[in-house]
Amino acid sequence: MSTIDDTSGLKHLGSGKTSYAFHEPTADILEAFPNKYPNRDYQIRFEHPEFTSLCPKTGQPDFATIEITYIPDALCIETKSLKLYFTAFRNHGSFMETITNKILDDLVSVCQPRMMQVVALFNPRGGTSLTVTAEYFKDNSAPIETQF
Repeated sequence: MSTIDDTSGLKHLGSGKTSYAFHEPTADILEAFPNKYPNRDYQIRFEHPEFTSLCPKTGQPDFATIEITYIPDALCIETKSLKLYFTAFRNHGSFMETITNKILDDLVSVCQPRMMQVVALFNPRGGTSLTVTAEYFKDNSAPIETQF
């Protein structure tokens, strides 16, 4: 097996022409590349501590750390496109629960993992912090133990 990764389908990474969208998060921003080890179960974990969005009612900013853990199947999420996707929430007004589930749905639609978990740890606002966890299991398989 070749150890050279196929990057031919990636448009964001290395383009030198980064374009930011601050209000329209869509799955179209996300990119994936072929997993060189699709027959092996292994975890990939992303942690994005600088996530921002807006409250849909007040327009006040919400800040969070977004943690994503997944077991890839045929495809892996490309990191730069994930950063651009997160940036697209910056001026987007939506409830924290909706955001967490949208992130999960969009990522699953792009890479079809065996398992994925998105944990959104929102900073306290009004004296209350909020953590939302959303999970996906391909073919309704059993949850896989992960440590966060």
